[in-house]
Amino acid sequence: MSDSEDLVQDIEVLSEKLASAKASIAKRIIGQDRVVDLSLTALLCGGHGLLMGLPGLGKTRLVSTLSTVMGLRGSRIQFTPDLMPADILGSEVLETAEDGSRSFRFIEGPIFCQLLMADEINRASPRTQSALLQAMQEREVTIAGHDRALDIPFHVLATQNPIEQEGTYPLPEAQLDRFLVQIDVPYPDRDTEREVLMLTTGSEEAEAEQIFTAAELVQAQELVRRMPVGEGVVEMILDLVRSFRPDSPDASDQVRESVAWGPGPRAAQALMLTVRANALLQGRLVPSADDVMSMAQPVLSHRMSLSFAARARGEVLSDVIATGTRRMMKVEDAA
Repeated sequence: MSDSEDLVQDIEVLSEKLASAKASIAKRIIGQDRVVDLSLTALLCGGHGLLMGLPGLGKTRLVSTLSTVMGLRGSRIQFTPDLMPADILGSEVLETAEDGSRSFRFIEGPIFCQLLMADEINRASPRTQSALLQAMQEREVTIAGHDRALDIPFHVLATQNPIEQEGTYPLPEAQLDRFLVQIDVPYPDRDTEREVLMLTTGSEEAEAEQIFTAAELVQAQELVRRMPVGEGVVEMILDLVRSFRPDSPDASDQVRESVAWGPGPRAAQALMLTVRANALLQGRLVPSADDVMSMAQPVLSHRMSLSFAARARGEVLSDVIATGTRRMMKVEDAA
């Protein structure tokens, strides 16, 4: 069997396994298919996800369920204004042995896990938020001059309350850029909320089943990177990302007038990975332009900012991205 045939077979097997994982997650997470797909996309691409939504929409439940289904050792940190970096990373303590000798022993913090839930991450001070920067990018932390590797795989799924709420601190741009996707968690529709009401207020609740192991997830991440991407999709990704930079010649008049700063190269890298995972989750072997359209909003929305004038006019970043993406799609269709 040729390498390409092996790749196709591996992708088909993984696609079936992902369908089973989604079915297991659906036992506890109802009516949030898009949110579940984006969360799985972050894990399949080896990245991190930022869950945006009001309290009580099931974000914590989702992360806990993902930990079970994907076979990952999870940990949870409740971010508060008085949380310190050592509460996340760990610290060295001085211990006295029975013979009277003293030595330092490192006590690992909750970041030493495979799936970290950073709950309400924007309630902590910027100093504490920055404790995650090295871990999210380099998969290691430096404590007391020593580099300590984190587990493989290592993922952060952070939840964030809207900035308009009191007692929150906006995440710095450098940290936002380290999240592969922003996952907006909306209110459920009426039928979904009714189903949630009936299933979660009884004497018993459905339990999710483990489908993956950590080693299988790492193999899946490697397989996603081997999925072929057509030249047309690659060019579309580059055109799309560059069109949202206000100083780029490819930018539209709307972008020049409304966007303060646009996405950097990490956005193109994120799109290149996420379109593959999105195609895989939909049961397809090769990503298409539709996958680029689908992933544009979650990949770009936290990597851009509106200008003060645009905010004063009442413009919304999601509308700017949607307009620019539709314009790009029309150009592709015309070509």
